[in-house]
Amino acid sequence: ALIALDPATGHVRAMTGGRDFEASHFNRAVQARRQPGSAFKPFVYAAALEAGYTPATLIRNLNAPIATLQGAWAPEDEHSTADSMSLRAGLRTSSNRAAVRLLQDVGIPATVRYAKVMGVGDVPSVPSLALGSGEVTLQSLTAAYAAFANHGLVPTPLVIRRVEERDGTVLFAAPDPSGTRAISDASAFLMADMMADVIDAGTAARVRSLGFTLPAAGKTGTTNDYHDAWFVGFTPTLVAGVWVGFDQ
Repeated sequence: ALIALDPATGHVRAMTGGRDFEASHFNRAVQARRQPGSAFKPFVYAAALEAGYTPATLIRNLNAPIATLQGAWAPEDEHSTADSMSLRAGLRTSSNRAAVRLLQDVGIPATVRYAKVMGVGDVPSVPSLALGSGEVTLQSLTAAYAAFANHGLVPTPLVIRRVEERDGTVLFAAPDPSGTRAISDASAFLMADMMADVIDAGTAARVRSLGFTLPAAGKTGTTNDYHDAWFVGFTPTLVAGVWVGFDQ
């Protein structure tokens, strides 16, 4: 599935809901709810910036287990063994331990609240939320990322702008584009700057090695055993999300 839209207006530029419409009419861009994995992490970092953190703030005690109802839990982390790192480094390397610790420091309720106001939907109030244990649609996730390119405003995705008869009579006209204020302009700028690092030297650096040189930012995401693979990225004029996986 793929969806691409204008971050300022929400106008959908492209949408693919599956690999074969004749085989399945199910639109995975707007109907399928899947776990986003690490593609959820930017919302944890955005909540931290809104709480007064900076990209240089150190996230400490990364090796300390997290207390849960099931007992002490330490998330697996293939990217680093450091006991502390900055927010910028944590997002660039997609460190699981950094995301979970930051979620604990900022607070699960605050992160859940920001995820909701950014349009991602209702997500579980659990420590694994930082690793994308909730379920989202590709459309809602992509529109939420648009806020980072749109001064903190989340646009409403719009597929049909106007319907006219052949004589020009307007049967339907969508309202003027408007966005919902989710985070401050400053936080959106800092998030875009940190997520540019993900493409320049982080988990999405493959973008650069394939020859894409324009200014861009984004985030990768995978779930257990790669059942879901995500990438959402943006330039100043386009935000696009891609999901790869199977229905079962």
